[in-house]
Amino acid sequence: MVDEIIVAQNVEKEYKRGRESVHALRNIQLTIKAGEFIIIEGRSGCGKSTLLNVLSGLERPTSGRVILNQLDITIVDERILPKFRRENVGFIFQLFNLLPTLTVFENVAAALWPTKFDSSEIEQRVMEEIRSVDLVERKDHLPRQLSGGEQQRTAIARALVGKPKVIFADEPTGNLDSKTGETIMQLLKTLNKREKVTLILVTHDKGLVKFADRHFTMSDGALQSRRSQ
Repeated sequence: MVDEIIVAQNVEKEYKRGRESVHALRNIQLTIKAGEFIIIEGRSGCGKSTLLNVLSGLERPTSGRVILNQLDITIVDERILPKFRRENVGFIFQLFNLLPTLTVFENVAAALWPTKFDSSEIEQRVMEEIRSVDLVERKDHLPRQLSGGEQQRTAIARALVGKPKVIFADEPTGNLDSKTGETIMQLLKTLNKREKVTLILVTHDKGLVKFADRHFTMSDGALQSRRSQ
């Protein structure tokens, strides 16, 4: 296992709005070890989602370096990144992002396409992750037939099915009531420890930082503080 799964060095992200420049990220210095559960907490607009996008390779920084699982994703050919992300990264979103015409099983399986696996291995992998989030009895249901918590559990199974090294979670409890959100966080913590998957979660909810191995506070594009749990 690689000890340092993510290293960000001097990362800056700047957007142009007409003649003005907006600094979304300012001098980010961050090292994350494999298997850690990291929470980055801050208000809306502070740069949390931008940081996730840059760390995962969805966006390039304006300057600086990001090394993800030993690959410098800031300089690698863009054509390589989709395959690299599919093999190394999983995503969980606030709005679930499930395909409405697909069942739970099909939504989870969709994360494997295009794939080298045959149908029996796909079924085995999908059912393993559906079982891990306790949705076996709901595997043939459509998203509209699920509660918010069940939809998010489906999204978690989808993120896990490719056996990623890192999962990036953007406000995964933001559309859930507090009790369901607590359940989802407990599930993420369990999967983090059991599967040894690195988990990086951003949230505006200070109440969630108790689940983290390390907690960073973000403000105006900068990581302001941190503490160990």
